[in-house]
Amino acid sequence: MTSDGEHRVRDDFDANAHREASLQGWEEAAAGWVRSQEQIRAFGAPVSHWMLDAVAPQPGQRVLELAAGLGETGLLAAELVAPVGGVVISDQADAMLAGARKRAAELGLANVEFQTINAEWIDLPVASVDAVLCRWGYMLMADPPAALGETRRVLRPGGRVALAVWDAIERTPWAAQPGLELRERGLLPAPGPGAPGPFALGDEQRLRELLDEAGFAEVRVEALELRRAHGGFDDFWETTLDLSRVFHDAVLARPAPEIEQIRAGVRARLAPYEAPDGTLDIPARTLVASASA
Repeated sequence: MTSDGEHRVRDDFDANAHREASLQGWEEAAAGWVRSQEQIRAFGAPVSHWMLDAVAPQPGQRVLELAAGLGETGLLAAELVAPVGGVVISDQADAMLAGARKRAAELGLANVEFQTINAEWIDLPVASVDAVLCRWGYMLMADPPAALGETRRVLRPGGRVALAVWDAIERTPWAAQPGLELRERGLLPAPGPGAPGPFALGDEQRLRELLDEAGFAEVRVEALELRRAHGGFDDFWETTLDLSRVFHDAVLARPAPEIEQIRAGVRARLAPYEAPDGTLDIPARTLVASASA
C-alpha cells in the first residue's frame, strides 16, 4: 500500500472548480482536436489496439468508452462487436461527442450511441457493460478512485477494463516540454501533490494500487513507447496551441515579444529531437493497464 499522504491531493484542492475548468477547457479544445484528428488517431493507434487486445470485444457485447474525446478506441471496438453488439462513446464535453458522431457517420457505423457522462458518476445500471475503455482519461479526473469504482460497478462479472495514462513526465518530452517552459517563466503553476494532470498517474505501482483498491483482479500493467512526429517545429507549435487550452491561453495572454521568447524556449527544449531536415521525432511513453471485474 502507498504510505499515508504520499499521493494525497493537497487540502486546498477544489475538486468542483477543477471539474468546471476541465469541462470548459475540453469544450473549447474540441475544434482543434477535430482539425488534428488524423494525426491524433495515428499517434494513439498502438495504444488503442493494445487496449482492444486486452479486453477482446466479442460480437454481441456492449462496450463503454469513457473520456472518449473523438472516440477513436470506441469506434474501433464498434466494428468488433457488430452487428448485434454496440458501443457507448461517452465524454463530459458535448463538443467532443459532436466530433465523434461525425466520425462514426463517416465510417458508416450504426451500432454506436453517444452519452454525455462524467466518469466519476456513470449514469448506467450496475453490471450493464462487458468492457470499459479509457485512453488518457483517468489521470485528468478530480477523483480517479471514484471513476475506477464506477467503472467496476458498471462492468458485468468477468468484464474487463483497459486504460492508458501517461508515464512519468521525464519520459514524455513531447507533452512535458511546453509546460516546463511556462512553469520556469512563472506562467503556469506546478501541479500540487496528487492533483489531476497528464502525469498524475505516471507510476506503475500507484496504478496497480488504484485498480486493486477498486476491486479489480488480474491486473496487468505495461509500458508502450510512442513517437510523436511533426513536419517541423512550426507544425508542433501550432498543434500544441490548438490542442491544449491551458497552453494556448497562457501563451497568447502575453505580449508579442514574450510569445516569441516562449516559442524560442520551447524550440530549444526540443532541439535534441529535430532532424537535419527540420522534422521532429519526439518520444513519449504511456502506461497501459487491463484488469477484470
